[in-house]
Amino acid sequence: MPLFASVTDLSRDANTLHRCRYGVIEVIDGQFRRVLLRPWPKILVGPEVLWFGKWLHQRRHGDRLLLYYNQPWRQPNFLALAYALAARETSMRSIRVGQEALDEIARLKKSDALLCDVGNWRISQRFMQRWGWEPHCPAAWWHRHFIKRFYGTYPPRPAWLNRMA
Repeated sequence: MPLFASVTDLSRDANTLHRCRYGVIEVIDGQFRRVLLRPWPKILVGPEVLWFGKWLHQRRHGDRLLLYYNQPWRQPNFLALAYALAARETSMRSIRVGQEALDEIARLKKSDALLCDVGNWRISQRFMQRWGWEPHCPAAWWHRHFIKRFYGTYPPRPAWLNRMA
């Protein structure tokens, strides 16, 4: 497998997604585009988020969303949503499709849960709970950890995923 592979059909390439630990889900105009598989995890550093996050958000136009996920070596039964990068006009439909793609990858990997650390205060706890996430691990005031548990019970596949099969 090449260092950077691209998956456009989650059903057809289920084995590839199951094997690869790191990827980026790309959603454009409310439509799943692809998963770019990566050879290494997305590791965030404070300056990247503080300096470049807002700058990238302001300069990226259109309805586009990138979701970076990692499958940690020490906890292979979990997936971590490491970073979300939205363009200025990203729609709720794109967010929903990205979330559904992430749920499907968790199902293909037989993950017990998804984890994330929400650093943007414009994303409320109520919003996260509406999408199936719940608060997890009390942390410092600048960290808000959330978990979306599956333990073998995954959300139903959305219609757009069934059309891929």
